[in-house]
Parts: sequence; C-alpha cells; structure tokens
Amino acid sequence: MGSIKEAVYDEKHVVLAEMLKALGHPARLAIVEFLLETSTCMCGDIVDYLPLSQATVSQHLKALKVAGIIQGTIEGNRICYCLNPDALEGVMSYLTPLNKQLSRINKNCC
Repeated sequence: MGSIKEAVYDEKHVVLAEMLKALGHPARLAIVEFLLETSTCMCGDIVDYLPLSQATVSQHLKALKVAGIIQGTIEGNRICYCLNPDALEGVMSYLTPLNKQLSRINKNCC
C-alpha cells in the first residue's frame, strides 16, 4: 500500500491486511498448520515436511515472521520457530464476528 492510501486506514486494518496477505499462500498455511501440530520446531523440520527447497521455505518463514504470525529464536546455528498466539488471536477476533454476521445475510440476494 502506498503511504497516501495507508493514511486513510486504521493501523489495525493495515496490520491485519499484512497478516492476511502473509497467510494468503498455501505453503504458508501449511507452515502454520505444521507449527500448530508440533508447537515448536526447527527450520529443518519444516523443510522436511514441505515439498519445497530450503531457500523457498526460508522465504515463506521470513514473510510469516515479518507479518508477526511466527516468531523465532536462534539456538546455535539453528532457528526455532513457533506461532505468535497474539497475532493469530488478532486475526480471529476480526474474522469471528464476520462469520457470525454471515449467518444473518440473505443467501439469495444476488
């Protein structure tokens, strides 16, 4: 988003849009699901799990980390990644009311 357009939106909308954008790739969704199942892991575990190269997985991990969806700690020459619950709760606090409102929408309107 350009700086002129960003000024029109709340900071929460800009942050949420960045998180949703980061989640908008199947490999990144697979990484999030993997981290949910394992609670924490090393980058090598993720590379073994996905049919992608180390470099590609690293790019996806970086996008998720920049968006705040995951966090990582350095342990020697390895980085341990885990989910950022606060970020995911922020996404869910936006999507849950939308889901509830969908039940009230006339499904035959268009």
